[in-house]
Amino acid sequence: MAPAITLAAEAPKLSSANTGFMLICSALVLLMTPGLAFFYGGMVRVKSTLNMLMMSFISMGIVTILWVLYGFSLAFGEHNSLIGWNSDWFGLSHIGLTELWPGYSIPVFVFMVFQMMFAIITPALISGALADRVKFSAWSLFIALWVTIVYVPVAHWVWGADGWAFKLGVIDFAGGTAVHINAGAAALGVILVIGKRVGFKKDPMRPHSLPWVMLGAGLLWFGWFGFNAGSWLGNDDGVGALMFVNTQVATAAAMLAWLAYEKIRHGAFTTLGAASGAVAGLVAITPSGGAVSPLGAIAVGAIAGVACAAAVGLKFRFGYDDSLDVVGVHMVGGIIGSLLIGFFATGKGQSAATGVFYGDHTFTQLWKQCAGVGAVLAYSLVVSAVLAFLLDKTIGMRVSEDEEISGIDQAEHAETAYDFSGAGGGVVGSVSASALATAAQTKKVDA
Repeated sequence: MAPAITLAAEAPKLSSANTGFMLICSALVLLMTPGLAFFYGGMVRVKSTLNMLMMSFISMGIVTILWVLYGFSLAFGEHNSLIGWNSDWFGLSHIGLTELWPGYSIPVFVFMVFQMMFAIITPALISGALADRVKFSAWSLFIALWVTIVYVPVAHWVWGADGWAFKLGVIDFAGGTAVHINAGAAALGVILVIGKRVGFKKDPMRPHSLPWVMLGAGLLWFGWFGFNAGSWLGNDDGVGALMFVNTQVATAAAMLAWLAYEKIRHGAFTTLGAASGAVAGLVAITPSGGAVSPLGAIAVGAIAGVACAAAVGLKFRFGYDDSLDVVGVHMVGGIIGSLLIGFFATGKGQSAATGVFYGDHTFTQLWKQCAGVGAVLAYSLVVSAVLAFLLDKTIGMRVSEDEEISGIDQAEHAETAYDFSGAGGGVVGSVSASALATAAQTKKVDA
């Protein structure tokens, strides 16, 4: 997604087709955040449903404003290898309507808004690890700080024209490092600071609505085509089409692999496993889909499906409370997808870089991928933990134990997801009355 270098004589002209395509892709990526809200919202208990939805929705408000004010400028302006800056982009105040993104046939505004949607969903991903126990005000402030201090610099490293990882040759087509490893490592850093939920490993904490989970996974899968295929910023050479195909292929392979793993390990094919496996495949193909073949995408998806399914159980072994498996799916899936580029890159997709299985016997690309993965993981983990620590010691990150037990929805939002009083109570009441009448009639017959 970084700008290409072109000669003045070859400067592209605005393409209405590519512009329209990218606007559609931007809308698809935005849809992923409500999809994520449904996915996470169905996985929590009833008393935390609204809070989980709001933790995703609030990101759409906060990050949008910050991205317009300074986020885009810091992430994609040219300044140095660690951070960018372009004063003309501050507040988007000096961007022409038809001013093109360098090297491409789409306006700067279109590239900006596409990248905004990435910035919105990345902190929302973190929220799944923190279910049931974080103050909404503290979470909102965390989003603002984290996007500024963590997401923006990492996006510059990976996708900025002068970012160190981009110049090194680290391949990240659509966000394996900048989005998924970044969010997963941040989630781990925060939960190590704020601690476990009340009743972790003791009380049942089953999903309250698996249909919600499946709906959310379906919306994510649908929106991910914009997330991945759109990251090539056009349709002129077939690479975006390759990424579209590989997104579907890897996701299918990962879902099947996860289901096979849990059938062998636990004896059942679960709907939660199908949804989680699909997301694991989407995560893993995100960095790699422009570099591998469809057969390679099957391998990437299958490996991620099994590895992520195994990784979600690590929280019980090591005692960290990753509520909705953000670490096991996004961090692990992002690492796998990023590193497998070093093995499966064909040299016939987004670049000429090849992996070990296609002739790179010096492991050149693999080491580059390791450098990108390690740097993003370490930076996000440490800085996110420090941010959480500072917030916890100042305004406090967690709700009280009583509020957590009684339900964070009522404590933080003064609402509940399901209201069985009033009109809803009529249905419940009639069912109860019917049951009582049936029981009474049965008793008479028995007598």
